[in-house]
Amino acid sequence: MKITITLSTLFLLFTTNLFSQTLADLKLKPKEIPKGGYMVSDGNICITPQACSFYNDIETYSNIVGTVKSKAIQSFKSKGDRGSIMYFEFDHVFKGDRFLQGLLWGKDGQPTAEHPEEYVAKGRFLVIWSLQPDSPLREKSETKVEAILE
Repeated sequence: MKITITLSTLFLLFTTNLFSQTLADLKLKPKEIPKGGYMVSDGNICITPQACSFYNDIETYSNIVGTVKSKAIQSFKSKGDRGSIMYFEFDHVFKGDRFLQGLLWGKDGQPTAEHPEEYVAKGRFLVIWSLQPDSPLREKSETKVEAILE
């Protein structure tokens, strides 16, 4: 009985943590931006047009991926790096994995040099990194997002 109560409490804490997150929690804070001359940029500077199209026209895809509750974007530029990180929170669990893979990567079904975007979908949250694979921003953001949404 005692172990059941403990497990139930842990499960409740875990699910409460996942559902209490917000997009602001996932975004990089100024002090988390890696050194290297990064400047915040307005708008989006996605590596490929498919990623920006998904962000800009997410309502168009709502019957496939679900209804978006909120979205945000962070764009950065430096001498050797540039790109955007897109954050989405859905009303319900994100359900568009197959669709998003096809949209971002085409028939390859995985990131390529031409289409390097990656994403993570966990519960109601989706984050897309439209950055080069070796981007310090991407590494910092992925680490943060994965720790929060684990």
